[in-house]
Amino acid sequence: MTAAIAAVGLGKQYGRNWALKDCTVEIPSGRICGLVGPNGAGKTTLLNLAVGLLAPTEGRIRVAGGAPAAGPEQLGKVGFVAQDTPTYEGLSVADHLRLGEAMNPTWDRDLASERVATLATDLKKKAGNLSGGQRAQLALTLAVAKRPELLILDEPVASLDPLARRDFLRSLTAYVAEVGVSVVLSSHLVADLERVCDYVVVLVQSRVQLAGDVDEMLATHRRIVGPRRDPASLPSEQTVIEASHTDRQSTMLVRTSAPIHDPAWQVEEVSLEDVVLAYMGGTAEASTTGRPTLEVAQ
Repeated sequence: MTAAIAAVGLGKQYGRNWALKDCTVEIPSGRICGLVGPNGAGKTTLLNLAVGLLAPTEGRIRVAGGAPAAGPEQLGKVGFVAQDTPTYEGLSVADHLRLGEAMNPTWDRDLASERVATLATDLKKKAGNLSGGQRAQLALTLAVAKRPELLILDEPVASLDPLARRDFLRSLTAYVAEVGVSVVLSSHLVADLERVCDYVVVLVQSRVQLAGDVDEMLATHRRIVGPRRDPASLPSEQTVIEASHTDRQSTMLVRTSAPIHDPAWQVEEVSLEDVVLAYMGGTAEASTTGRPTLEVAQ
């Protein structure tokens, strides 16, 4: 199956600074993938490279089976909503729909009309007078009404209030359930990703620290709490991702596919946010302990 996004040794340099360096990642198609990482990790640069807004300095990237923005056919395969959910402030909602139809041969007029109807606003109203949530929904409509194979969303809900975020994500999942499009969604709001994503990639300093199926991640990570212990003393099948200690107690987040039977440990399930933050925060330690990047079953 063709990957939604496949990058090898990908890098983008501005002057002496690298916004992305030696990034290798493969995101499978047919999934709703959450791309998460700290500020400066390279998430936006990766997505801008994927849609052809930037050209790589080094490495290569393929998107939905082709080179980014390689021609009209390739452009039609990808829908994109940028970080600020851009719309033209001086154009009306109806103007946006006419523009979208004029620029996209595969434009679905009925889908666009149905989605815009949910905005409960006058089609003559200018985008600059819409609420943040309405502008985000309009931007999403322009992206999905072209009927893309892959939908790329860069922090689309970052500036929205909780209610608008919920409505946007609910609208997104309904669309995905209807048409089966692949989605790559960048966000720093892990709780939102946990609600909608079935696949996650954690990017830290351009490197993939974690990639895989969400259910598999949750099934193979546990928090253990017990008497203070050196992480190196744990069984070989238990990989320590994050550890903290007091004088008498150790708390560790471990990856293991086997049950933990040691009665000294209190074993707890973890959330996706727990797992993601552990891989983000444990990167420096991992570089000295040799902790491997996790890639779980797809």
